[in-house]
Amino acid sequence: MELILLEKVNNLGLMGDLVRVKPGYARNYLLPQKKALKNTEENRKYFEDKRVEIEARNLELRNEAEAVSEKIDGQSFIVIRSASETGSLYGSVSKRDIATAATESGLSIDRKQIELNRPFKEIGIYEVKVNLHPEVETTIYINIARTVEEAEAQLDAGEEETGETLVETLEATEEVEKAEVVEVEQVETSEEQVEAKE
Repeated sequence: MELILLEKVNNLGLMGDLVRVKPGYARNYLLPQKKALKNTEENRKYFEDKRVEIEARNLELRNEAEAVSEKIDGQSFIVIRSASETGSLYGSVSKRDIATAATESGLSIDRKQIELNRPFKEIGIYEVKVNLHPEVETTIYINIARTVEEAEAQLDAGEEETGETLVETLEATEEVEKAEVVEVEQVETSEEQVEAKE
């Protein structure tokens, strides 16, 4: 089935792109969510007539999402659950639990915005991606523990790097990569100088 995208869809295309998808994906997701229109002459004309409005609305939504992203990026939320002595949860922590923990902390995150391949089944601190807009993604941390004291101890013990520590690690990694690139460029330059002398 051919569709015209009304917004960016990950792994599919950008706004205005003409894409071919399976009918089930179109009927069950893209069309009901108003992310696309069927590719007909009438819809193409409608899209071209409304393109400026659609792009303006998309820009407005993206700006709002970026503002929210700045507030929640790197935030940590505690989820209290019963667990065995080995750290296995009696049950699991799903998208709904993460959204509830964020809402209880005063932030509004919809469970549909949370990117989670499978529920968490162990105690620990986990990084979770949140898609606030097709073009805006941010990261939060979920601290799963049996008690608030245990959650604080996990954070203090540094079982997982979060917030500033993670940023410092990323910056250090980038500096190492830049140094490696400089060394490679110097080696390439030396080879070019040898060739030029010959």
